[in-house]
Parts: sequence; structure tokens; C-alpha cells
Amino acid sequence: RVGLPVFVKPARAGSSYGISKVRDWDDLDRAVAEAREVDPKVLIEAAIVGRRIAVGVLEGEHGGPPEASVPAETRVPAGHELFDVGEHAMENVPADLPASVAERLRRYAIEAFIALDCAGLASVDFFVTPSFDIFLNEIDTMPGFTRQSLFPMMWSASGLEYPKLVSRLINTALMRGTGLH
Repeated sequence: RVGLPVFVKPARAGSSYGISKVRDWDDLDRAVAEAREVDPKVLIEAAIVGRRIAVGVLEGEHGGPPEASVPAETRVPAGHELFDVGEHAMENVPADLPASVAERLRRYAIEAFIALDCAGLASVDFFVTPSFDIFLNEIDTMPGFTRQSLFPMMWSASGLEYPKLVSRLINTALMRGTGLH
């Protein structure tokens, strides 16, 4: 029902570990076996032609609503089909998108964060098609967090520099732990 091509990937692994693009159903068993080497739970997803866009979400301060960063785009150079951390990724922060699409992405990221009862932080990844249809790809509840990682770069572009981002995460965790929202 999904149609080809599909991506086969471990359900609980980071980046591109164990991911295969299947263009022929005869290759499906091999792709599933490769993904199971990383995680016994495997996902098979329809390939979506579109741009990979991420939005950072932070738990609201003092019990307020969650907030979303500017969207960022991760691209792979010609000849590569998968996002591979550090090796082939090119990032645009903020993503070059119409303002209305960026705002929809930010709203959807917050809605996903709330729906999944996330706390602290998350990076919500989407695919945006050439006609600006939006598809939720995944939610990373512990995104990379060095100064060079995409999550802090999105927040820096949104006006929240790294030291203040770290302080905010500590403060919201302490508030959550004490129940003083």
C-alpha cells in the first residue's frame, strides 16, 4: 500500500544508523535485517520528496506554553540520499521558507510537543514538499547539544544564546521537579 521507494529504519536509533532506502521489494528483507542489527523494532516509511526542516521546542517558562525556534533546514549534497550527521549535512539557519510556512511549522512543532507530553526540549523534524505540504517525520527528545549542534543554533537564531538556553533548561527542570509551575 505504501508504494516504492520506502525507507526502512530502526525505531530507536540516531541519525542514519541502520537506515536503507528500498526501491525494489526484493531488497526489503535485507533492509529489515540490517535495521534489526541496530534495534529489534523496525519502521517502514514511504519516501517523501521534500526538504528536511527542524524546529526546536522548549518547555514554557514558569508553566507557560512551549515555545518554538525558527525552523532550520538540513540538506545533503548531490549524490547522497540520507542525512548523515557531520559527514554530509549542510544546515541553513533559519530555513529559507515563506513566513506563513515557517509559522505553521512552529505551531505544528508545539502541538506535537504537547501531544506527546514532552518536557524540557525536543527537536521536531518535518518534510516540506515543493507545494509546501508538511509531514511530521520524527521527534528527537534529546537532540545534539554542543554549540555547533543544530538545536542550539536554531535557538541562537531565535534570540536565545547558548548560556541562556542552558540556564532555561536547568530552571524549567528545577521548576518541574518541585511542582512549582
